[in-house]
Amino acid sequence: MKRVYADLHLKPPSIDDPEATKALIREAARLGYSLIGVTLPKDVKAEEVEKLKETCKSEGVDLAIRVDLSPKNSRDLLEELRRVRRRFEIVAVECGNKQIARQAAKDRRVDILSFKSPEPRGRFFDAAEAELASGALSALEIDLAPLLVLSGFLRVRLLSILRREVFLAGKFGVPVVLSSGASERLLLRKPRECIALARLFDMDFEAAKSALSETPLSIVERNRKKLSPNYVAPGVYVVRRGGDCPDT
Repeated sequence: MKRVYADLHLKPPSIDDPEATKALIREAARLGYSLIGVTLPKDVKAEEVEKLKETCKSEGVDLAIRVDLSPKNSRDLLEELRRVRRRFEIVAVECGNKQIARQAAKDRRVDILSFKSPEPRGRFFDAAEAELASGALSALEIDLAPLLVLSGFLRVRLLSILRREVFLAGKFGVPVVLSSGASERLLLRKPRECIALARLFDMDFEAAKSALSETPLSIVERNRKKLSPNYVAPGVYVVRRGGDCPDT
């Protein structure tokens, strides 16, 4: 069976630039991705989402709409989660400080923990963070675009940080998602090339494949079920509506 690959983090420069967005989607499809997550503004309009879905359909890829939250503090995060959770298939939180990282890790409404800083002091995925995330549903996302942009000592230091984060994720059972984090098509790579890049920070071959396939696919599948009108509670779904249940 052919493996299905996903890139959950495409970042079009602007929703108002449809040609740039289409070029990014077309390149992802050409490189072999079947599912893509596209970051959209929190206040995106329904008609804009529909246009994007049509673009993806014409390119032969499945679209998962995503929002990247950048809260100032825990209270801000909780308020934003209440507003966006029922509107987006992927909710990612950019953990800009330890307080936000801790709150995001333990909140089951958060799908992805994102750490953007290439500096050790700007990243907060430590043992305590990993333990919290292991008890929730959050995954650690590693964007590969910075490895293509950075050079010299900055790249070496980032690789060292990623090795430690991948080790902690494995130790505590936190799922890892490999994404491009690409805002332009030149930063996209084929799935096999992404797997090769992951070897630089000590992800083994099978783990890297899962981080590009099974893990991101399971996140989207889980949330689509939750967003379905038939969803009642975890593990409880409406199977049939109307009428009485037949006698048994």
